[in-house]
Amino acid sequence: MARLKDYYLEKVVPALTKEFNYKNPMQVPKMEKIVINMGLGEAISNVKIIDGAVQEMAAITGQKPVVNKAKKSIATFKLRQGMPIGCSVILRKNNMYEFFDRLVNAALPKVRDFRGISPNAFDGRGNFSIGLQEQIIFPEIEYDKVEKIKGMNITIVTTAKTDKEARFLLKLMGVPFKQ
Repeated sequence: MARLKDYYLEKVVPALTKEFNYKNPMQVPKMEKIVINMGLGEAISNVKIIDGAVQEMAAITGQKPVVNKAKKSIATFKLRQGMPIGCSVILRKNNMYEFFDRLVNAALPKVRDFRGISPNAFDGRGNFSIGLQEQIIFPEIEYDKVEKIKGMNITIVTTAKTDKEARFLLKLMGVPFKQ
């Protein structure tokens, strides 16, 4: 998404440089990648759920997801090694900016009782994670064709060294944090 990239270069970089007194433009934090993960525990009993999740995630991200398989067998969950249990996508560059734009401007405002994202979901190294409970908030998903409501985890990986820098970066990029 050229708009968001241009906005980052024109507005975000100077604001971050002023706020944190960076000497070199390469010190300014930026988004590196976005990882979207959908864990599907129900896939043990119904393998077709994985196919639906893969199609929906491909529609949301514009990229074919990787099917994640179980690393170990766990008898109590009736899980065998190698069984498909989820899917994930890693977005970079233009796909990342395009997805981020749709997430912030189209999907998050459709969440029921949305009052903003918790600003405490940082990991201490400048990465930010969001958990969504339904995939139907994305405009690419047709509600009538959804078999089962599935949640997903979205992790925004930044080059920021601290949570404060990352929070400021994401706030400037348009993430609606709670006040």
